[in-house]
Amino acid sequence: MSRIANQSADFPQWYLDVIAEAGLAEHADVKGCIIFKPYGYALWESIQRDLDRRIKELGVENAYFPLFIPESVMAKEKAHIEGFAPECAVVTHGGGKELTEKLYVRPTSETIIYSSFAKWVHSWRDLPLKINQWANIVRWEMRTRPFLRTLEFLWQEGHTCHATKEDADMMVHAALDMYADFDREHLSIPVLKGRKPDHEKFAGALYTLSTEALAKDGKAIQAGTSHNLGQGFSEAYGVKYLSEAGKEERPWMTSWGLSTRIIGTLICVHGDEKGLRLPPNVAPIQIVIVPIYKSDAEQKAVLVACKKLESTLAGIRVKVDSRDEKSPGFKFSEWEVKGVPVRIELGPKDLEEKQVMVCRRDTSAKKAMPIDACNAGAMGKLLDEIQESLYAQAKAFMDSHTTETDSKETFAKIIDSDGGFIWAPWDGTLKTADLIKDKTKATIRLLGDPKKANGKRDPFSGAAATEWALFAKAY
Repeated sequence: MSRIANQSADFPQWYLDVIAEAGLAEHADVKGCIIFKPYGYALWESIQRDLDRRIKELGVENAYFPLFIPESVMAKEKAHIEGFAPECAVVTHGGGKELTEKLYVRPTSETIIYSSFAKWVHSWRDLPLKINQWANIVRWEMRTRPFLRTLEFLWQEGHTCHATKEDADMMVHAALDMYADFDREHLSIPVLKGRKPDHEKFAGALYTLSTEALAKDGKAIQAGTSHNLGQGFSEAYGVKYLSEAGKEERPWMTSWGLSTRIIGTLICVHGDEKGLRLPPNVAPIQIVIVPIYKSDAEQKAVLVACKKLESTLAGIRVKVDSRDEKSPGFKFSEWEVKGVPVRIELGPKDLEEKQVMVCRRDTSAKKAMPIDACNAGAMGKLLDEIQESLYAQAKAFMDSHTTETDSKETFAKIIDSDGGFIWAPWDGTLKTADLIKDKTKATIRLLGDPKKANGKRDPFSGAAATEWALFAKAY
């Protein structure tokens, strides 16, 4: 049986327990790193497949660049290296000797990729240049949590070059929309999307956009980011081209990424007291069939029926749990923890009545169904219903935990109780943002329509508001 902490009483421990009990990951020997177990990595493979398709639909091609970045290359973009320096791992020795130049283990790949872009881009005909890589990243985090924040993580990072700011802006927004659509359609996760304040933007960027999800403990999780890097990186790395008019120009750059943090988001958004609840689109196993029997004679007949049922569900990811050493009750609990969307129970009595018991993980509803009606078409429709149901539940939770206020007292009360998203007027200064963070631990996640701040005052500074900002505690 599973051993999972109470979600509402101890969410952090619940989160760790679910990862352990569902067999997603375990701690590695290197503190802050995790080992992806097969079930957890299967989630990432599903995410990769669907997202890679979407990336290619944007006209982006995959490539791969080195893990190590020479210090001289990193240092070319001052704001970038200053922003990442505290998180960088640096190699100083190799082959038993001290290196003549330090090598940075990539915290992100703008620097090494744009050094190559400088060799690839010569003419306006070479633009736009759109590259993506699937890679591992190292950031020396002090406080880690499996999937949500680890020393090493997996991700995709897109990097593009454009002739104009307008083209770069279109790419930045297209990438953000892709992430939001992916979250909704593949993961059943509703997100808010918008622009980060300048003090939260990517180091060296012109501006940063992000998608924000809401965990069941009322904390925000940044799900994906997209950056317009302006022309600073093309200037720093010597990327230039001859325009159609024969004039030398600097291209506009973008970068955008989504990491294995999204698996942590999936757990925090959909999980319940029993463990995971996986949307069918991402679930490694969509339907598990559990045979129930007591005698050898019953076992044979039931297993034959289970295998026959499995064969009728072509196109669906199905597993027959025929382990003889585990009881049906143990199996029910295990597959609930793992979040399998549908469980089908089949025993001798069901065979007599020509039916199966169908259990939904999203609602815990259980009902009998004629075995002849339990086919790929019917089960496919049920899986679609569950996909939509999980999105609707998550959306309802997010909506019910999103508030607008210009009251400091109300703001603090919400943050201290159930948390959630708070839209509030902000005076636009870093000083006030830091004050709010110090007093409430809430940070600005996104900026909204500034017109909504007209005539309002920042509830913490008392100054006239210039921005309508989304606040939350965050991972």
